[in-house]
Amino acid sequence: MQRILLAEDDVKLRAQLIDLLTAREFVVEPFEDGLSALAFGQNQKFDLAVIDLGLPRLPGLEVVKGLRAAGIDHPVLILTARGDWQDKVEVLGAGADDYLVKPFHIEELVARLGALSRRAEGGLQSEVKVGDLTVDVRAQQIKIAGEALELTAYEFSLLQLFARRPGEILSKNVLADHLYRADMDRDSNVIEVFVGRLRRKLASVCQTVVIETLRGQGYRLVLKAIS
Repeated sequence: MQRILLAEDDVKLRAQLIDLLTAREFVVEPFEDGLSALAFGQNQKFDLAVIDLGLPRLPGLEVVKGLRAAGIDHPVLILTARGDWQDKVEVLGAGADDYLVKPFHIEELVARLGALSRRAEGGLQSEVKVGDLTVDVRAQQIKIAGEALELTAYEFSLLQLFARRPGEILSKNVLADHLYRADMDRDSNVIEVFVGRLRRKLASVCQTVVIETLRGQGYRLVLKAIS
């Protein structure tokens, strides 16, 4: 059974989510404020997190940032009442993997969690190498010259696609099809956030494997020699 960190300050909604998720065989660890949720997430094991954006004591966005800063890369889904693209970009830029705008149907939440879980587990049992980059799908690990690189579920999925198609220009539509299938809005700004976040993490540890932007076309993973 998968363990879900649930952070929601609305008493009624939190109770409903606990009942509905438990009925679907999730183990739910509920919290009503951001500080408590972050403390749990940093010290206890969990598989997925559902975090409301407007939490007391510590906003949901800061909870996500705190988890990522601690090296915790489990999938995080944000619940928010704000649905414009700027808010989506901010949420994903902070390290969340998905978002769901209130009000929502519980079946959609369960579907989103299932999609996040599948991406985190990976689908192809193989290893891909591009220069110093190694993508181990079986172990769900990224290594640069043997050193582990921590990525979120979406970042891992994105880098896996780039590594399987090195040198090939991948459009935003191709990346959206790979990441979302039909379970999320295909906002080009969101794709830019994911690619930008992945590029920064990759560049921080490796100068020979880079993600290039080709304006009006898309992105590609290339090898570069160090002069």
